[in-house]
Amino acid sequence: MEKLQYISQGLTKTEQEYNIRKALDHGIQWVQVRWKNADETEFFRLCEISKKLCSEYQALCIINDHVDIAKDIDADGVHLGLKDLSIDIARHILGQNKIIGGTANTISDVLQRMNEPCDYIGLGPLRFTATKEQLSPVLGFDGYRSIVKHLEDNSVAIPRIFAIGGVVLQDIELLQQIGIYGVAVSGEITGQPQVISEFKKAMI
Repeated sequence: MEKLQYISQGLTKTEQEYNIRKALDHGIQWVQVRWKNADETEFFRLCEISKKLCSEYQALCIINDHVDIAKDIDADGVHLGLKDLSIDIARHILGQNKIIGGTANTISDVLQRMNEPCDYIGLGPLRFTATKEQLSPVLGFDGYRSIVKHLEDNSVAIPRIFAIGGVVLQDIELLQQIGIYGVAVSGEITGQPQVISEFKKAMI
């Protein structure tokens, strides 16, 4: 599984598509299409375009929240928030071969996600981020450390955890030392997609 995921950003379909294209041009290999408060028809069109683009670039395309759209366009999977459709139902709808990621903010969320089970866990936020309207309590590096330590102390194998929420290039080394598998990045890549190659180099 890729260790770097780009979460799409943009206020309009044109902006979203432009940013996804830029990320793909700069070597991203996994896109999560996320556009909150979008018109449903426009969002569906964006997902269709994104899936086509990702296929051309041989990149993964997953859809935020919308399992029905992911199924309709044959996306590679979905990412689900804690209040979205259950992992179990999403798996039933999409089948065993699709990627299903789940959001977590606390150790109990992580354990829930592991039991469900999902393919990876988006754990965060690392720090404050303006891309999320209803932000969960900020974890910081200490929050990640304490969750990983809890798993280790209880002899639980650490799942594929992706740090999310305000992640920048300089965070990678410390996150990997803590035991975090990968990162999901939005603002940093949208603003300067050339950092994608730097992220990839940093993530061994």
